[in-house]
Amino acid sequence: MNVTLAATVAAAEPACKPARAPKLDMARLHMIDELNIGRGPLAQLEYDGDALFGPAMKVQRYRMGNGLRVLVLVDRNAPVVSYHTWVRVGSRDEKPGKTGIAHLFEHLMFNETSHLAAGEFDRILEENGAESNAGTWVDWTYYHESLPAPKVGLAIKLEADRLANLVLRDKQVGSEKEVVANERRYRVDDDVEGSINELLYKTAFTTHPYHWPTIGWMEDIQGFTTQDCESFYRTYYAPNNVTVVVVGDVQPHEVLRLIQDHYGSLQPSKIPERKLPKEPPQDAERRLEVKKPTATEKVMIGWKAPPVGDADHVALTIMNEILFGGRSSRVYRALIKQQEIASDIRGWLATFADPGVYEVWLTAREAHTAEELERSLATELQAIKTKEPTAEELEKAKSRLELAFLQGLETASGKAEQIGFYDTVLHDPGAGFARLEAYRAVTGADVLRVAKKYLVDAQRTVIRVFPDGTAGSADGDDGDEGGDDGEADEAIAHKPEKKSPVAGKGAIR
Repeated sequence: MNVTLAATVAAAEPACKPARAPKLDMARLHMIDELNIGRGPLAQLEYDGDALFGPAMKVQRYRMGNGLRVLVLVDRNAPVVSYHTWVRVGSRDEKPGKTGIAHLFEHLMFNETSHLAAGEFDRILEENGAESNAGTWVDWTYYHESLPAPKVGLAIKLEADRLANLVLRDKQVGSEKEVVANERRYRVDDDVEGSINELLYKTAFTTHPYHWPTIGWMEDIQGFTTQDCESFYRTYYAPNNVTVVVVGDVQPHEVLRLIQDHYGSLQPSKIPERKLPKEPPQDAERRLEVKKPTATEKVMIGWKAPPVGDADHVALTIMNEILFGGRSSRVYRALIKQQEIASDIRGWLATFADPGVYEVWLTAREAHTAEELERSLATELQAIKTKEPTAEELEKAKSRLELAFLQGLETASGKAEQIGFYDTVLHDPGAGFARLEAYRAVTGADVLRVAKKYLVDAQRTVIRVFPDGTAGSADGDDGDEGGDDGEADEAIAHKPEKKSPVAGKGAIR
């Protein structure tokens, strides 16, 4: 690799590496030597060692001369393959005035390339028995296909093509802008919970890019030009900013050869250094009251919380399960069963790369108030800040989280999602299993400590929602009253998106 190329690729490297030293396999080193024969410098592969993925599986890690990272997990459980492309760009990489471009671009990636007309990408995959979709969030964007294992070469060819040869024209950009604008209207502007969630982050964060929504502000969406999209594409959609994850019934030698064939000529880009503004400490409660077309009063509260890689994040996740995990959880029993003042209760801890928010959402029953909800919740929070949870509560929370995590790994696609998420955010494809072990080690004292540390009034944002008089007797958001006693939401690495008939390929916060 020449000096200029090496510097460009190095600039896009993750800021930190897994704590575990890579385990080198001599047979794989020999395989790489064979694959590299006759290849140019951009297509030269390096073997970065294996990363453990549970007790019996290993993720093979490779890197091409142009910076493309390739993670392969051989899984013979079914004759299928899941092919993921993780791009290290999300809404936190945007600038004021250009919010939402990461999500808009996810839509644009399903359009025309210099080799395929618009719509051909999906048509070809569907004809070959494949499913595809994509998602954008604060820290990342990813694209994925699930298809019969013998068709893996098709996914490689199609993904490499749109990574290098996307065609951006005014007509397509204008059309997708309107699709995204309609998505925003449906998910945010005309949705009570969506609009309040957006307001929570806008209020809780004053400096960090988590202040704006992944879908972007409407005026920014409408203002994007084709030139904005072209610049974004050439900057971030480059091999040295992408990780390919391949999980399934594959032969690594053949997969790597095909990746060299199709990605080996792609040039790296100069990725801007991430210099994100640090959010200043919050030292006073922020409180808002709004009116919305809802039949009953609601409350949303967000406490400042640690990033997903922080050790406290694990104990807080256990705490959330004790409070909100199923029908036997503390808040469900108190507010829904005993007091009968709430119809919907939820708690969720942001899985962000940077410090995020611990969210709580409460919906009052008719004739009850947001003030009652807050008062009753405060009693439960004071209890968990005063006394350690019982051994039974701890065991139940851990069991739910473990079950959800393991169920998420039942398919090749589930494994690929976990590998891609943890590699992108924590730079360790096997970090999900380390987190599972950390769950098992959490004590009652740990839960008590983090509850005292983070459930502080001065570090929270509170939004009370009152009916504006336009809604009927029910506004359709009473849900399942906090869920059942099945698995927890840890089955996927990120918060599930709200389904929308106008959402297209998007999956956003």
